[in-house]
Amino acid sequence: MTVSVLVPSSLTREAEDKREATRKLGYVARAATVFRVDRLLVYPDRDGEDGRFDGGFVRTVLRYAATPPYLRNEVWGMRDELEYAGILPPLRAASQTGSESNGSGSSRQGIVTEVGPDQRVRVNCGLQHPISLNVPPNMEVVEGERVTVRISSRRPVRAKLADEPLPGLSVERTDLSAALGREDAGVRIAASRFGEELTVGRLETLAGRVERDGMTVAFGAPERGLPDILGIEAPALAPSDSTDGTGDEVEPSDPGFDLWLNTIPDQGSEVVRTEEALFATLAPLSLRA
Repeated sequence: MTVSVLVPSSLTREAEDKREATRKLGYVARAATVFRVDRLLVYPDRDGEDGRFDGGFVRTVLRYAATPPYLRNEVWGMRDELEYAGILPPLRAASQTGSESNGSGSSRQGIVTEVGPDQRVRVNCGLQHPISLNVPPNMEVVEGERVTVRISSRRPVRAKLADEPLPGLSVERTDLSAALGREDAGVRIAASRFGEELTVGRLETLAGRVERDGMTVAFGAPERGLPDILGIEAPALAPSDSTDGTGDEVEPSDPGFDLWLNTIPDQGSEVVRTEEALFATLAPLSLRA
């Protein structure tokens, strides 16, 4: 099961300064980590960007936040976008994601610091010193590349390179349509106050589908919801009387979602911030059937 979250490049449009924009993105990364999101995808909303913090800024800060602390200096160095990176809340990802595992039998991210002869490399993977590892057959690595390291023992250190995706939260930039069209997109959900209200009965049906197929959940920006970003009429998002409650039928104006869902049907604030919407939406959708 794969869980993906889509946020717009205009995510920090209302931030007063870079410090506040960085803090906001830290909460987004925290929400994604708490609910074991596999992919955090930034989709373009150029009309909503304010010119100071564009999609490049948003993706850079999120990718930095998702990078294991022991690799951040080596991977990122000094960058203007990361001026206030020190205020980002620690993710403290659980060992199952691999990015912060300190035990044996785990996978961790590493970075190749030296490529030597005889198919051996030195890798910094957050242990006391960089370790020397064999490169598996049919696998090629270069200096500076991030790799997956499987650790079977810490004392003494026993580890090997694994030819598999990096463990932990992945941050990418992609088009909304491309993300919704992925084979592993699962249930494609648009989080919107104009969507169908989430109820206990509705959740019971939806949870089984999510647990089986995974999900992709899209969010809008401050004061600029998904209908505004997509240029569609909000009233057209209401479920038709012909739907059976599974979200299988898609409205004519829908850009490719299975379901428009309002996870805060009785919100007490006129505006729900995107980072707040992430927590409010991912919490019920993470429940098992």
